[in-house]
Amino acid sequence: MNNASKKKAEAIAEERLKLISSLIEPGLDKAMIIERKKEIAEKYSVSYRTLGRYLCAYQERGFEGLKPKVPQKKEMSLLPPEYPELLEQAVILRRECPTRSVSDIIKILELEGRVKPGVLKRSTLQRHLQESGYSRRQMMMYQKTGKAARRFQKEHRCELWQSDVKYGPYLPIGEGGAKKQVYLCTFIDDATRYIVSAGFFSSQSVEMIESCLRQAVMRFGKPDILHLDNGKIYRSDWLKKACARLGIRIVHTKPYSPEAHGKVEAFNRRIDSFLSEAALQKCETLDDLNRNLELWIDGYYHKSCHSSLGNISPATAFSMDTRPLQFVSDQALREAFLHTEERLVDKTGCISFNGKQYEVGMKLMGRKVEVLYDPACTDQLEIHHKDFKPFFVKQLEIGPFCGMRDDVPDEKKLLNAESSRLLDGLNNSNITNRTHTAIATSFRRAREVDSNV
Repeated sequence: MNNASKKKAEAIAEERLKLISSLIEPGLDKAMIIERKKEIAEKYSVSYRTLGRYLCAYQERGFEGLKPKVPQKKEMSLLPPEYPELLEQAVILRRECPTRSVSDIIKILELEGRVKPGVLKRSTLQRHLQESGYSRRQMMMYQKTGKAARRFQKEHRCELWQSDVKYGPYLPIGEGGAKKQVYLCTFIDDATRYIVSAGFFSSQSVEMIESCLRQAVMRFGKPDILHLDNGKIYRSDWLKKACARLGIRIVHTKPYSPEAHGKVEAFNRRIDSFLSEAALQKCETLDDLNRNLELWIDGYYHKSCHSSLGNISPATAFSMDTRPLQFVSDQALREAFLHTEERLVDKTGCISFNGKQYEVGMKLMGRKVEVLYDPACTDQLEIHHKDFKPFFVKQLEIGPFCGMRDDVPDEKKLLNAESSRLLDGLNNSNITNRTHTAIATSFRRAREVDSNV
């Protein structure tokens, strides 16, 4: 028995001794012992017969009798003498092909004449392979990662944020009250397990990531690194540009390695308990669900002690961290989260964007412009063109009367022509050709020659 097992056995024996301490006092008769056993059984919810067994064990062997019995392992003598060599060959066979079953391994050993048929039992060999670290599941794990996964934790807050998307419940938010699944997007701080942003959304899109990340950066500043999975929404061009502008490095996990996202995955498992409570609350809208989620995170999760944090809560760990938060200016935040699209200016000097009209100006009529916009607020757009300085435009307001608009620039206005320069040119060219070109045949001269003959 190792030291840990000995300490555990002694602790259990001490607890049992405390239970029967009042039963081993000198001068007690049988009736008094029976009465005290009933009182102890009722007070500590312990079986009356169990107390009797503890008392007998103590009377026979003293303190050692109160220690739990340690199960004895089966002796190797029940196995064939060459079993260590067979186990070594079984490990080699498993390492050659991790998906090879124990039954196949036994069959190979029998075909090779290393053991007689029926001697090796599948359950016995399976147990020893697992104890040696060569079960099928363990070998597949080694093959997938190439090495054993090691836990990591950053030293300070906002050094690394993890993010993931979890499938949520169905809510009657579809057309005509149809049930529609919602999705939870979460950003968690690696060092403190603090949820910097989380929310349910009606669709799984880039806008979901943008909304949560913007909220997190506005409240807690920017992180050094974002640790993301390989989902399509986490590999968008917009996210790369936004993080580059903010100075955030993006790190993607290896495919099929959810253990690298252990912290956010653990939080997603805890979310299941919240969803059970939300089902009792009968949330029917996204606003109700997100309001209850915020209440659960701030009032319960952030205040619950976490074993990996030294039994302090995420809120305490986050607030006690001495690393200063790296906030960004409103202008830098706005520029980082801008989206870009291209539009063609029509003959009225306007562009169409999200079903609305914006007046750009007649100077850009017929040209393509670059539109920079913030999805959170499309009342104002920023227009870029190589020939003009960037400027802002607002949504076109159509009133009851015709309004004045900018004139067409002078260099683009029509000129009044006195005549057609094309026809004038053709006429001049025709006159010149008649003057300098000799006629090859003249019928009048031919008649004059005939009359003189």
